[in-house]
Amino acid sequence: MTMLRRVRVFLEAIKFEHTIFALPFAYLGMVLAARGWPTLHQFVWITIAMTSARTLAMAVNRVADLEYDACNPRTASRPLVRGELTPTQVWLAAAISLVVFLFSAWQLNPFVFKLAPLAVVALVGYSYTKRFTWLTHWWLGLTDGAAAAGAWAAVTASLSHPTPWLLWLAVTFWIAGFDLIYACQDVEFDREVGLHSVPARFGIPVALRAAQLSHAVTVLSLVGVGLVEGLGWPYWVGLAVVVGLLAYEHSLVKPHDLSKVNVAFFTVNGYISVITFLATFAAIFIH
Repeated sequence: MTMLRRVRVFLEAIKFEHTIFALPFAYLGMVLAARGWPTLHQFVWITIAMTSARTLAMAVNRVADLEYDACNPRTASRPLVRGELTPTQVWLAAAISLVVFLFSAWQLNPFVFKLAPLAVVALVGYSYTKRFTWLTHWWLGLTDGAAAAGAWAAVTASLSHPTPWLLWLAVTFWIAGFDLIYACQDVEFDREVGLHSVPARFGIPVALRAAQLSHAVTVLSLVGVGLVEGLGWPYWVGLAVVVGLLAYEHSLVKPHDLSKVNVAFFTVNGYISVITFLATFAAIFIH
């Protein structure tokens, strides 16, 4: 296999295209902190930091879950399971991503660099949480939510304002909500091998209700952001669209019908993150 082919397979393995879920919320924290567009230096290194952080987390996840992925019919066709990549190659990619992430944090400011090791612990630790707690969904959300707060800190070198915490809360429960929905696909497998999740522990109906409640917290947190920042009508129009998309997402998935989980997980949530960013940026620009 050529090097270019290996890179393509690796990007497929870590679902690199799903970085779209994390980047818009990181940019949201960035533009709110800057009250507009930040410096080119900040924008470039925030982008590199967020991308390398996600690559690190997903690379570790694929190796950590290799044994389970090989036994799960839903994940048995992943490149690492098929042997198109070796664990050594994926660990090497994780190590490179770690170095890039730490260097990016150093490029931004000392405050962010000091927080970077905590972020690494959260990023790497998520892959092992399903082994001991059904709170794994919120651990994932907390880890992804740090992107928005981290981008704020990258611009301001501080987290003393309420806005980054509200953003962190919003993303934490947004990610946890759709991860709860996604985890419903693996209920029987998780129970069989002893992995922990809300669907496996409490059942699919409870998991879907928990997802609804999590997304309600997301909406309330975003309302808080709009009020604290004094954002204008484009933000509120965008938030109304997001509420509609969340309602649509939940209408797609029923306890007895999970056939549309991928539409709810990939398509709808991609729209939500992009619309939230664009609406916020428009509100700042108009102001």
